[in-house]
Amino acid sequence: MAIIHHRPITPSQRFYAKNKQDDLSENSPVRSLTVSKHRAKGRNCYGRITSRRRGGGHKRKYRVIDFRRSKIDIFAVVVKLEYDPNRSANIALLKYDDGDVRYILAPKGLKVGDKIVSSNGVIEFNVGNALQLKNIPATTKIHSIEMLPGNGAKMVRSAGASAQLINIEGDRAIIKLPSREIRVVNSNCRATIGEVGNSQHQNTTIGKAGRSRWLGRRPRVRGVAMNPVDHPMGGGEGRTSGGGHPVSPWGQLSKGFPTRVKSKTTNSQILVRRNGKKFKKK
Repeated sequence: MAIIHHRPITPSQRFYAKNKQDDLSENSPVRSLTVSKHRAKGRNCYGRITSRRRGGGHKRKYRVIDFRRSKIDIFAVVVKLEYDPNRSANIALLKYDDGDVRYILAPKGLKVGDKIVSSNGVIEFNVGNALQLKNIPATTKIHSIEMLPGNGAKMVRSAGASAQLINIEGDRAIIKLPSREIRVVNSNCRATIGEVGNSQHQNTTIGKAGRSRWLGRRPRVRGVAMNPVDHPMGGGEGRTSGGGHPVSPWGQLSKGFPTRVKSKTTNSQILVRRNGKKFKKK
């Protein structure tokens, strides 16, 4: 994969950089593995906007991803690699020996024709194999990690992401997440060997405002450009920075405001926070 820059024949091509992925299939996704997706457009169940600047966007079909990897000790062949509009990572279509087909996140280095398996025992540590953390060697790069055994992968699923298994202590596995947070999970939780593919995704640029609209991102107006009646930071003679801390239209701080809930039940599993400090248990 490589980042491609175009000769700027049009203004939108001047800053546009796309990810060249010749190994992706151009065929339509498997129909039985796609479902319709309701786009909330920032509205809640009452139709009121709770998340601003969302709406429009291209119509998508959701690809059903097998995050549980529940087919144990049944080998599967990678049929094709596909683009998924719902996530930054690519997906791989697997065909199992019993005829079943499923989608998984495509790890880096996985190719069409490769054989992978999900197992509860010790097998080869090939890219794409799903194992319990207690059966994975320390310092191995992993992704698609469960937080509870059998609950499906919840952590490390975006393009280019990978965690590192540090150590196994009985029924506890210590892992280092991409955010540098060190966390404890149950050693019976399942994870996939390798790192998520499509690591060049972060180096792409949209090139024009229209591509943001395709993604469902509506324009954003700065608060300091508004009138005082519309925003706490609006108004002033000439251009001004607002004269106060950045806030929302209703006065809530938008920068430096702690958002993690102190009473969150999973906080007790954090050993070192992402800022490098030890987590203080309340």
